Amino acid sequence: MFSHPRIRTAALVLSAGLALSGCAAAAETSHSAQGPTHGQSQAKPEPRPVALTTFTVLADIAQNVAGEHIRVESITKVGAEIHGYEPTPGDIVRASEADLILDNGLGLEAWFAKFVAELDVPHVVVTAGVEPLPITGDAYDGKPNPHAWMSPRVVQQYAATIAEAFVELDPEHADDFADNAAHYSSELQAVQDELVAELAELPESQRALVTCEGAFSYLARDAGLTEQYIWPVNAEQQATPQQIARTIEFVREHDVPAVFCESTISDAPMQRVVEATDARFGGTLYVDSLSEPDGPVPTYLELIRYDAETIATALTKAAQ
Repeated sequence: MFSHPRIRTAALVLSAGLALSGCAAAAETSHSAQGPTHGQSQAKPEPRPVALTTFTVLADIAQNVAGEHIRVESITKVGAEIHGYEPTPGDIVRASEADLILDNGLGLEAWFAKFVAELDVPHVVVTAGVEPLPITGDAYDGKPNPHAWMSPRVVQQYAATIAEAFVELDPEHADDFADNAAHYSSELQAVQDELVAELAELPESQRALVTCEGAFSYLARDAGLTEQYIWPVNAEQQATPQQIARTIEFVREHDVPAVFCESTISDAPMQRVVEATDARFGGTLYVDSLSEPDGPVPTYLELIRYDAETIATALTKAAQ
């Protein structure tokens, strides 16, 4: 069982904050509104526990399990590049005040491990029990690919792990968490089936997925696509000539009709591949971040549907 979280001391937070004073500006913080007080004798309602996640995609997954009983927040905001993110003093304060911290693991948030171990807050890695796919190529060869959430089938495991963590945090609502996770799992299965069916329509000659980052190994596995990327993870500062040349060679050899890049990075390296081949730029894919609420992928389920449709449409049309 999780023990009730306690903030160690102000000195710990301040010293950690000073150590990171050179980092980027503090991430946007959201606060729940408090209702009006109807009388001095009326006690204020107990605030909901706060679960803090490392990025927006994970926050949406967790909120589907939490329902109305737990407030879920993300350290990084919409559009942030998760791999190379630098935590701020404000992030440290938010983490120290949370009731539960959830992160993806598998090496995704190397920056996060630098301070989370010092916090007296329950911490759960949502990929616990997930069998990772290895990264191939470059300095990351053999390391686990952290983008396991790009498979709705794997996210069903995320939901089960999160539900268990929420039961530990708030056992009074255990049945609701279990029901929410089961319902969300059925939605995930429907999206998984849609993904496989939509991409199954691609002819064998077009079943290659070429992207900037190697973030689609799990999706490619589920849909039977051959994956090729310029660099393994977005921690790369820029594409090397060797990486671009290798990608150009793959596109030419396999007559790939369309290529893609992710929303959180520049597509300039992939545009060089387009210029050197007959491939067209097929569009922007979403991986590490959701969009704003009025954007194309405000939820995880919409993110997967959007990516599958973008890939299938671009590969089919570009080949015609």
